[in-house]
Parts: sequence; structure tokens; C-alpha cells
Amino acid sequence: MRKPRHLSQEERALWDRVAERAVPLHPKSDKPTPDIRPAPKPKRQVAPRAPLTAFEVGQKANAARPHDVMRPLVDRLAAAPVNMDNKSFGKMKRGKLKPEARIDLHGMTLAEAHPELIAFILGSQAMGRRLVLVITGKGKSRDDGGPIPTRHGVLRHQVPQWMALPPLSGAILQITPAHLKHGGHGAYYVYLRKSR
Repeated sequence: MRKPRHLSQEERALWDRVAERAVPLHPKSDKPTPDIRPAPKPKRQVAPRAPLTAFEVGQKANAARPHDVMRPLVDRLAAAPVNMDNKSFGKMKRGKLKPEARIDLHGMTLAEAHPELIAFILGSQAMGRRLVLVITGKGKSRDDGGPIPTRHGVLRHQVPQWMALPPLSGAILQITPAHLKHGGHGAYYVYLRKSR
């Protein structure tokens, strides 16, 4: 154990001078210290609840309402901002611009279509193409009536999502449904960025 160190005479004199000038934080007074504890909160009264009326799960559900909670794909693409020249965009939507290349994913599975789409888009950009056509088909109605609904036109819905993700998102400037003469809602115009 360490021995306590005693102050020298100079240190003691210095300490006394400092202590004389110090102002106490709480000066001593004759008044008793007030009780600073908070007053107890009164207990909250809970009103009794009315009993629940009888109900069945799903009784207010609208069976005619579609299961898809997202806006239709055509509406989402139409609401997307225009990232290219407005004049060229108008011509493209009216079918006045001719696609420089096309890929037909029609009839492929998702596993087959995805790598084909990536290779086509990135290859087209590398070749300097600006407008290409991606054909997905409108899709068949294959709802088997099960508890989980089957999406109509799986490729048609999946392809724009793939194009919004890397590596394709960096190559694409604009996506819009094709004009009727190029396939209508079963195809997409894809306007590519200039390759660097």
C-alpha cells in the first residue's frame, strides 16, 4: 500500500489562498432542504371496453378486388420520369423510331430469359446501338384457382424489374411499352445510354 503524500508548506499556503477565494455552490442556510422528490402520479382510470360483436374472418373482404396491390405496370412505366430527349421520346412512343435490334424472350423461363437479356442489352450498348426492342409476350392466363394467385405474364412483369437493377440499370436510359406495330404491351422499347 502506498503512503499518503503530505503537502509542503508552499503547497499548503497556495491551497489556502485558493480556498479563500472559492464561492460555495450551495451556501449554508438555516432553512431546511426542500424535498425534491416528484409527487406520485395518480393512477389512470381505464374505462371498461364494450364487448366485441360476433364476426367472421374476411366477411368484409371484396372478392372482386385484384390481388395485386401494386399499380399496373403500364401505369408505373408511364409515371416514370423521362430521362432522354423529349422529342425522341415522343417519336419512340408513337412507333416512329425503328429499333436497331430485338430479342424475343417469348416462351422462355425466368432462368433462361435473365442471362439472355443481360447479354443482349450489354452487347447492344457495346455495339453503339441506342434503341432496342425486348419482346416478352403478353403472357397466358394460368391461374389454377389456388390460394396464391399466379401473375398473368410473368416475363412481362419481371423484365422491367431486371432492367432497373445492376448491371442493366447502368446501360439503360429509358424503358417504355412498345407501340402496337412493334408488339404493344407484349414488348418494350429500351433506349440505351451511349457506351463510354
